[in-house]
Amino acid sequence: MQIKHSIPETPRAWLEEIAKAYKDARETIPFGALVGKDIKPDDLFHMAPVICLKFRGLGLTGRLRKQATEAALSSYVATEDESPEVFSTPQIAFAFAYLASHFGLDLLDADAVSTLMEYVEEHQDKLLSLAK
Repeated sequence: MQIKHSIPETPRAWLEEIAKAYKDARETIPFGALVGKDIKPDDLFHMAPVICLKFRGLGLTGRLRKQATEAALSSYVATEDESPEVFSTPQIAFAFAYLASHFGLDLLDADAVSTLMEYVEEHQDKLLSLAK
């Protein structure tokens, strides 16, 4: 797998990218009506795997999309039961699924995801500000 867009190198750069990715996902909300869906901010974490592929320039092939989606959703379900506070805001839930998608694609290891999520949670106010 050849990544076309580089991975952020610092937690701050990740926070900024996650905010941009969230805003990208948020742009889909008005289009929900076209397919008979009422898309809300709480639903945007479902978009994280696709946005991950887009931001890495990997295309939306079936295999990669499945890998990213399975990692994001299985991690989400497992964590939601243990630590529901992680998903206290749509932006944090999206960040978790976005980072888990990178893990599913072997672009981040579990330690990096954990470290980055801690950073995101500690800087939640900044994420919310950037994601406006």
